[in-house]
Amino acid sequence: MTSLPSKPIVALVGRPNVGKSTLFNRIVGRRQAIVEDLPGTTRDRIYADAEWIGVHFLLVDTGGIEPVDTRHGARQPLADPLATASAGFILEIREQAEAAIQEADAIILLVDASQGLAAADEEVATLLRGAQKPVIVAANKADNAQRRLNAVEFYALGLGEPYAISAHHGVGVGDLLDAVVAHLPQSPPAEAENEMLRIALVGRPNVGKSSILNSLLGQERAIVSDIAGTTRDAIDTYLTWDNEPLILVDTAGIRRPGKVEPGIEKYSVMRALKAIGRAEVVVLVLDATQGVAAQDAHIGGYILEELRSLIIVVNKWDAIAKDSHTMAAYAKKLREDLKFLEYVPVLFVSALTRQRIDQILPTALRVQRQRRQRLSTADLNRLLQEAMAANPPKTFGGRRARFYYATQAETDPPTFVFFVNDPKAVHFSYLRFLENRIRERFPFEGTPIRLELRGRPAGKSGGGS
Repeated sequence: MTSLPSKPIVALVGRPNVGKSTLFNRIVGRRQAIVEDLPGTTRDRIYADAEWIGVHFLLVDTGGIEPVDTRHGARQPLADPLATASAGFILEIREQAEAAIQEADAIILLVDASQGLAAADEEVATLLRGAQKPVIVAANKADNAQRRLNAVEFYALGLGEPYAISAHHGVGVGDLLDAVVAHLPQSPPAEAENEMLRIALVGRPNVGKSSILNSLLGQERAIVSDIAGTTRDAIDTYLTWDNEPLILVDTAGIRRPGKVEPGIEKYSVMRALKAIGRAEVVVLVLDATQGVAAQDAHIGGYILEELRSLIIVVNKWDAIAKDSHTMAAYAKKLREDLKFLEYVPVLFVSALTRQRIDQILPTALRVQRQRRQRLSTADLNRLLQEAMAANPPKTFGGRRARFYYATQAETDPPTFVFFVNDPKAVHFSYLRFLENRIRERFPFEGTPIRLELRGRPAGKSGGGS
């Protein structure tokens, strides 16, 4: 397994609160990064697709790089560098920014024209010179003529001409992007990503989603902490597994609506829910030490509503006292608590010891293949005839349903259309029976399937019984 960025990478770096997330949102054309006036809001690397004059690339938003004290051979935050809510994460944020710099093909150094050249800007510039990557300096918040003139002082950073911009108003961003894409290698077609399996890791806070991601990647890709809420955004990671290109999406923990704090945390939960909708397969991570919580069932229900395929991963299995019956008993209780997800595969893993971690991605690929499976009309109608012979439809609403034929209308998700004399004569329990008969022969493991009823087209008659 290796990292496989499908497009060139452009990293946005700079000291805290210079407007990196605002510029990120301006470039990608949507409000994806969380924007607050609180320094330290962005912690992990946030990836998004971007395009300029036909050049496609990945844009990376990073946390602000704050000064650190490297004296005495240690890396420590300087005394009270900024009174921020993320002070405990200063070193981790800096390490994530440095990792983004190493990944990048080109770097935008964002500075603040309204405040002028700061010592922290010079420290970041020193860091970037050591990376030996193309660096384009953008002097943000140049909202008037005087500030645009003041931008020339950033020549002193020794990184070339500074581009005076206003990320908020979009002024000068086009010229900046012209300079950026001139440094990028040729990117593959944008359609290539559409064929990649996107897998979202979701669950309640602190169940170990980021630890599982890091264990899968074999590197510290996301900041891991015992403090619930460390991951605030949905984070995309590109990789290959067994020659298959994949996108892994780590998300913030999803709390019950009544427990979600306003502001940053609320946006984080929204990002996680949107990540479910963007994924083809969702990994719902549970904490083995806590059993199935009501919120786990709520998240599973939301995934089902979104018609996403699903794997349940029970993490922290190493922390459970076990005998030869423990796993079977736990699985039985889990199935009872999540009866509506009976078709979903369950894995018992430990991100800490890597136990069965290597089963997650193969299971996701297997589920994806079944999700995209298409049944022939002949097979489906043979199954329908056998089902009706074993259990004919009963009278409902004063009428008896008569099924004529069935066909699979689409995949992703699998959708089956049944043509009947009167859709209102079919009780929902009979649809459940038909779904079970389909799954007996074609499991569609981990994947919800849709059954639709349509009345007989006017002027046509059909066989069947």
